[in-house]
Amino acid sequence: MRKGNLRSRLIARIRGEGPMRIDAFMDACLHDPAGGYYAVRPGLGEDFITAPLASQMFGELLGAWAGELCAQLGKPVRLIELGPGDGTLMADVLRAFPGPADIVLVETSGPLRARQAQALAGHTLAWVERIEEVTAAAPAIVLGNEFLDCLPIRQETADGERHVAVDRFGTLVFDPPGPVTREWSPALAAMGAAIGALVAKAGGAALMIDYALPGGGDSLQAVRGHQKEHPLANPGLADLTAHVDFAAFLAAAETAGARAWPVLSQNRLLRRLGIEARAAALAKANPDRADLIARQLDRLISAEGMGALFKAACVSSPGLTPPAFA
Repeated sequence: MRKGNLRSRLIARIRGEGPMRIDAFMDACLHDPAGGYYAVRPGLGEDFITAPLASQMFGELLGAWAGELCAQLGKPVRLIELGPGDGTLMADVLRAFPGPADIVLVETSGPLRARQAQALAGHTLAWVERIEEVTAAAPAIVLGNEFLDCLPIRQETADGERHVAVDRFGTLVFDPPGPVTREWSPALAAMGAAIGALVAKAGGAALMIDYALPGGGDSLQAVRGHQKEHPLANPGLADLTAHVDFAAFLAAAETAGARAWPVLSQNRLLRRLGIEARAAALAKANPDRADLIARQLDRLISAEGMGALFKAACVSSPGLTPPAFA
């Protein structure tokens, strides 16, 4: 590993090689082996709360969704999760998933792999670094929650493509400094193509849930300690994300041979999958936790919580009908 904190190494790199594109900066901040956020300090719940950490209901409903797909396919499948975090989502999925499955986790972070192994103890697991490493030998059910938003983006201003530079005071700054006029992600399109190609060839489907692109402009953001901060403030210490252009993702998957389904809000997806009935059953079985379960339900499906901001995109092999989307 290279020595020195990530900020100082990025400044040295920019001074030596010139300004960095936004996608290169994001990749370094998140995945640098010696200082990237996910590589060395995967705090997750310490900095932000995802839906699986908010309630077990989220993963259990996705497990039931995957189980219905498995029944349609009529054979054992591969359950694949992209960016599995601390393993909570897959653990919840498996509680509701009825059939046998090979479990494949797409993860580059050593510390996170260790946490996933602990959370999923007792299950046979396989790890890969890229979805392209998964073969089409068995039908695939792919899940990804808050994964696409971490894929690197590129940005453009009226004066050209935006980069990260160093000013005369040694501060990281955007260059050109003007407003962002366009934002796009070749990495997102490549991921859509890879997922589309896999489910088209192997059979199966993929369900991706994430922030949705609100419509143009600059969506790059950093979160640390549950607070937003400037994206250049603390390289490697904050999670960097961007809103997801689901239209671009689905178009790439379709081009690769998959069928794309209309995007749903998280509210609509979870309600169609029966989250209100699941919450009522949990509250009845655990009356001392009824108020907590009600708050968890509200966080997952309300417009003020995750229900409207988060969207669900699904692609499948032709002829398959994913639950909640048809």
